[in-house]
Amino acid sequence: MPDLRSGASASKSCGRSFRRLPRSGTSTWRHGAALRQVIATAPLFDNDKLATLALRHAVLAIYQRREFAEAGGLMSYGASWRDVFRTAGLYVGQILKGAKPADLPFQESTKLELVINIKTAKALGLMIPPMLLARADEVIE
Repeated sequence: MPDLRSGASASKSCGRSFRRLPRSGTSTWRHGAALRQVIATAPLFDNDKLATLALRHAVLAIYQRREFAEAGGLMSYGASWRDVFRTAGLYVGQILKGAKPADLPFQESTKLELVINIKTAKALGLMIPPMLLARADEVIE
C-alpha cells in the first residue's frame, strides 16, 4: 500500500510515529496515547467524534472526506463527493434509457477538493501558509 508507506515516511520525517488502526470500532480511539500517534482515513467512523478526539489529543490529521473538516477536523483532501454522485446519477440515467452497464466507460472523479478548517488550525497552534489557503476550495473559519 503506497499511501501507507508515504504516510509512515512523512510521519517519521516529522518526528512522529504512524499506525494504522482497524475499522472495527471506536474503542481504540478512547486512548489518548494511541490517538496522538495516528493519522487515519476512516470512512466508517463518526465524523464528529473522530474530529473531536483528534482535536482533543492534538492529532494533525488530514481526512479524505470534507465532512471531517466541516465537523472540526484540520483539513481534508479528496474526491468531490458531489461530483462522484453526479456521475453516478448520469450512469443510472443511461442504464434506465437502455444502455448496458458493461458498455459504459469507466469514469474516475477528476475533481479533488481541499478544505481547510482555520478554527481547528488555530486551536492546534498552527499557522497555515497563505499559499495553501489560496489553493483551498473552501476555508472554514
